Amino acid sequence: MRLGVAALPRDRSFRCLPARDERWGAPPPRAGAMLGGGARAAKPSFVSYISPEEIHIKEPIEKEVNPHLLPGELLLCEASTVYKYVQEDGSNRGTYGKLVCTNFKISFLDDDSASDDNEPQFKNKIVGENDITLQCVDQIYGVYDEKKKLLTGQLRKYPEKLIIYCKDLRVFNFCLRYTKEEEVKRIVSGIVHHSQTPKLLKRLFLFSYASAAPNNTDGRNQTVMFETLEDWRDELERTKGNVKYKAVTTNEGYRVSEKLPLYFVVPICISEESILKYEGRGIPIWCWSCHNGAALLKMSAFPKEQDDSTSQMQKAFLDGIYKTISKPPYELLKMDDLSSSLPSLQDIQTAYTRFKQLFLIDNSTDFWATDVKWFSLLESTNWLEIIRRVLKKAIEVAECLEIQHTNVLLIEESATDLCCVISSLVQVMMDSYSRTKSGFQSLIQKEWVIGGHGFLDRCNHLHKSEKEEAPVFLLLLNCVWQLVQQYPPAFEFTETYLTVLSDSLYVPIFSTFFFNSQHQRDTNKSGECLKTQSGPFRFLTVWDWSVQFDPKALAFLNNPLYAEKPKPDRSQRKTARFKHQRQLSLPLTPAKPSTKRGFFREETDHLIKNILGKRIGKFINSSDEPPNSLREFYDSWHSKPVDYHGLLLPRIDGPEIKVWAQRYLRWIPEAQLHGGGTIATAAKILDLMEEVQSLQVKMDEEHSQSVSGDVHSAPMLRNSARLSSLFPFALLQRQSVKPALPTSTWKDLEDEDDLVKRDDEFVDLSGDML
Repeated sequence: MRLGVAALPRDRSFRCLPARDERWGAPPPRAGAMLGGGARAAKPSFVSYISPEEIHIKEPIEKEVNPHLLPGELLLCEASTVYKYVQEDGSNRGTYGKLVCTNFKISFLDDDSASDDNEPQFKNKIVGENDITLQCVDQIYGVYDEKKKLLTGQLRKYPEKLIIYCKDLRVFNFCLRYTKEEEVKRIVSGIVHHSQTPKLLKRLFLFSYASAAPNNTDGRNQTVMFETLEDWRDELERTKGNVKYKAVTTNEGYRVSEKLPLYFVVPICISEESILKYEGRGIPIWCWSCHNGAALLKMSAFPKEQDDSTSQMQKAFLDGIYKTISKPPYELLKMDDLSSSLPSLQDIQTAYTRFKQLFLIDNSTDFWATDVKWFSLLESTNWLEIIRRVLKKAIEVAECLEIQHTNVLLIEESATDLCCVISSLVQVMMDSYSRTKSGFQSLIQKEWVIGGHGFLDRCNHLHKSEKEEAPVFLLLLNCVWQLVQQYPPAFEFTETYLTVLSDSLYVPIFSTFFFNSQHQRDTNKSGECLKTQSGPFRFLTVWDWSVQFDPKALAFLNNPLYAEKPKPDRSQRKTARFKHQRQLSLPLTPAKPSTKRGFFREETDHLIKNILGKRIGKFINSSDEPPNSLREFYDSWHSKPVDYHGLLLPRIDGPEIKVWAQRYLRWIPEAQLHGGGTIATAAKILDLMEEVQSLQVKMDEEHSQSVSGDVHSAPMLRNSARLSSLFPFALLQRQSVKPALPTSTWKDLEDEDDLVKRDDEFVDLSGDML
């Protein structure tokens, strides 16, 4: 169970609401008609557990509200008098407004859209609370006579209600009953056409925005883009890999392969003729060098289905390549074919598709109905198990590099999917630079953007082929989150940073995640076909966060508890080592590890244990145990204090692999702790930081010292008791009054006297969910 069940008093005095139109499931056209005036209320036709005073239905907006359009954004269609339901319950609460569709987004506008009052503290300047970029739309359903139907292509009949499921796991419900028929046809057809049908690359809003927007972004971006030969040479020098490896220019003009970047790094002994022979296939490409000289490499494999003569030639070629880089006992090489040791892309896509369905919640009833069987549903998705297997593989590679001093060659058909995941994870675990914000962004540029990961196909931005779709980059972010929540002081960035990075996958004003390769981006940079653009497009990079957030919001991306690497003190050789806190108070993470085996704290009542306890064994007892040597390495490392600037190994046993709460639960009110969670701790820390900064300023003034320019201040989170545990994405949300559990379940709960007598409370999320 994700949350504890709120206890209810025995003497319940629930009120009834006036009748509504059950067929349409829609609100009346006017709020006054629903709540009634002085007239006698009609006999109720259904029971509600929400009092009439809690129902807030806003009148249809009378003043004109126009959408905020970005440069290059065009309004395509719109519909007035659309009713947007509030997600968290089935009481038909909501507001009237205008639904519009542009070449960039779908947007709902009500009378609050024109007001700056009560603006959220963490506001995205590009995508608003009621905005959905066309690339963020996952599926669209229409409701016909209370039956849901998936909407694709041409529509013969138009729905009474529109449900939009988003890739960031938001769910929007719109009632079209009181909208004009012609407007319904235009808006529904427009939304389905522009968000679900295949399109050409240059029809993406990315090109419209690049041709119209002024290029005045912040130039202080410290991210290494790896677009020049100098960038690669600097990276070789930083990792001390320039002794055995070299940056090559063989692919200039993309004469070797369009899938390879312009510049890349290979072993010094590899000749240019070898690189040219098979279009870069079979060539070990350097990723990173360990401090002891061992290197991590990747290689694109040859196609498996070949005739005998071709296979023999390729085998002889590979044998020659291996001999040049494997020279025992001085230079050892271990090859790892990821296509056989990790799940396939199809398995990853299937698991994630099942997993995300657990969080695409339409209403409270759906949430509480599935909550009782949460463990079995979560286990059946296999998503957490895939994360565990990927982390285990990264530990294996780290053990080879760190302990065995062995070069590791990752092999994959294209070397642009799982190779990117493992190589990135290994560097995050072994290189503290990759745990800084600029270092992590440079890593993504090197291994993913320039490395040739097919973001366009894997995210299915053009809706051309679902067979190519797979959440490979999201898999990496989920794995990195496991490390961030296990070792917070080791990372300069926060989980909020990872969450907004995952959201940016679907914001087509940045080129970072909208091409399959560097070649595809370079060849589509030309703007000659546009009258407004005489030269090449100047695309934005996602790493300039000032485009999306103001300085106050940007502070949420930085970890105030980051243990910065101390400057070496030559007078003192031995440096103090940081004491490792095994678990810190983070979302879905208990503040103190339990001595019991399993997910539950000692205080968890026996009722919850009886409901969910049977599922524990399947999570803890895994048949896929690490080999003995790897297990010894794993156990030995975890038995010692952790240096936050050295090697980090994730905990992967049993319930240590958790659900990324902030990303997957942020839109579900029932999953929020009001006035609790990480935000309560963060508020105290930030208040303390503000006080320390204020004292420092006073001390400087007393000593007549000049105060340095702008002091970097974190956002003040006072009144944290009013905020949700999933702040900054979920602010003040109304708690669910009564979970709509089956009657039999409520009867069982009512028999528990101790539970009924207690005040409303929530059970610790970490134990029950994961």
